[in-house]
This record gives sequence, C-alpha cells and structure tokens, in this order.
Amino acid sequence: MATVVFYEKPGCGNNTKQKVWLAASGHTVLAKNLLTEKWSAVRLRPFFGALPVVQWFNPGAPRVKSGEVDPAVLDAQTALDMMIAEPLLIRRPLMQVDGEFRVGFDDDMVNTWIGLNDARPNGDLEACPKDHHAKPCPSPESVT
Repeated sequence: MATVVFYEKPGCGNNTKQKVWLAASGHTVLAKNLLTEKWSAVRLRPFFGALPVVQWFNPGAPRVKSGEVDPAVLDAQTALDMMIAEPLLIRRPLMQVDGEFRVGFDDDMVNTWIGLNDARPNGDLEACPKDHHAKPCPSPESVT
C-alpha cells in the first residue's frame, strides 16, 4: 500500500472522509495543512499535471464562487501566483505518492492510481457539503 502525503484544509469534512477512506483502503496518510504550507510555483505546479487551469481551482473558494476570480480566463503562471498568495483557491486535496502528484479526489482516478476499497463514504467527495448548510467551514485563520 502507499504512503500518501495529503494536503488538506483542516476542518474540511470531505477531506476528512477522503483521508478515512484512504486509510481504510490500507494506505498511510500523512496529512498536511494546505493553507500554511510554503508553496512556490515549482513546488505546486506538478500537482496539476496536464489538467486545464480551470481544474486547478477550488470552485468553492469564496472569490471563485463570487466571480471575482474566473479561472477560465487565467494562464498557468497567473493562476500559480494567485494560489501561492491565497492557498484557499487551490483545489483540494493535493496528494503525492512516490513522486507522483494529483489534485482533487476523483474516486476512479484515485482507485486506478493507488487503489481504494469498496467502503465509499456517502455524498459527493469533492463538492463542499457546506454549500448547502448555513454553518460555514472554519475560516483559514481558525485552522492555522
């Protein structure tokens, strides 16, 4: 089984479900705080691979949801600069296993990559469940 370096937003319910599923599938999960990590373009870029820039962004980030940031019109360098300045914009989780990097938690992709058991948690594991509730996720300041 794999050792997964898992960059998350602490307090995110879906990141917790993802980590539990990975561990239940036999993987070792090394969780790190995505928001306090010291990112650089060189360090962040490999997680996105060949994905289009729009898929690098967290669609639930307040500035993306409000339309203030439109990932569809950004080039790669501008996107990286914005994410380094404001890590909340980065799609979660970022995962690293043996020198391979991934962004997001698409069940099929993760299963093909490192394997998952059949005990899938309920719900959409990428969409923010708080979008449908009155209580917001913890603010970045409260999880650092």
